[in-house]
Amino acid sequence: MASKLTEKACNRSFGGLQKVFEHVSAELKCSMKFGVYLPPQAEKKKCPVLYYLSGLTCTEQNVVTKGGFQRAAAKHGIVVVCPDTSPRGVNIEGEDDSYDFGSGAGFYLDATEDKWKTHYRMYSYVTKELPNVIRDNFNVTDKAGVTGHSMGGMGALVVGFRNPDLYGSISAFSPIVNPINVPWGQKAFKGYLGNDAESYLKQDPCHLVKSYSGFVAEVLIDQGLGDQFLADQLKTESFREACKGTKVTPTIRMQEGYDHSYFFISTFMEDHMDFHSRYLCS
Repeated sequence: MASKLTEKACNRSFGGLQKVFEHVSAELKCSMKFGVYLPPQAEKKKCPVLYYLSGLTCTEQNVVTKGGFQRAAAKHGIVVVCPDTSPRGVNIEGEDDSYDFGSGAGFYLDATEDKWKTHYRMYSYVTKELPNVIRDNFNVTDKAGVTGHSMGGMGALVVGFRNPDLYGSISAFSPIVNPINVPWGQKAFKGYLGNDAESYLKQDPCHLVKSYSGFVAEVLIDQGLGDQFLADQLKTESFREACKGTKVTPTIRMQEGYDHSYFFISTFMEDHMDFHSRYLCS
């Protein structure tokens, strides 16, 4: 049965409509919100889709209100979909105890630990359920790209590399590129996936890129050199090394003076929209 959508917000923006919807997710077994920008072109024809995956502590609102993607999306005729970052209000003990695990920190994986596995299925939500919802309710083509920030940048790389048939373009802002070797990833994987270290590799871009067999030959990454998380949590250069000898050529731009915030993201958002348009709008 198709998921019923309830419209929660609608604002005119650059000739299109920035909307927020709520629906009951079969994968996450709770109500979820997502943002969707419908460019003016979508009134008359089907448009490609770009999925934006947000980072730790974020909801769908952060990029909708701070990301500044609407102008470029309207220019290129791209539908932009922005899901929340985790299930909400599912009453799991400890879900709100820390910023980097539980609520707001779904890590775009399917949990296997008993405590979390019923609701924390963000990988299946963003790769299966949400795309079906978008196709069923909006005027979109089968072309899709994926981008994201920090935890969501990791998510974009993971879902992109694991689903070469679904995504024709991949980019990221300050992604966690090697989560098996940094505190954020280690905490999340231990909590959601238990002691199965082999399963961690399916969530690690530096591992996944080595066996990627899809059509994406270039990945765009922007990283601020003033980012307080760069050295300990992000380790961007590890991805450049991991790509050597693979079919993926990363374009990694280290931006002097920029931090981890939406001031950084919004500065380079138009570049990412232009990048995705080359693959999605041809």
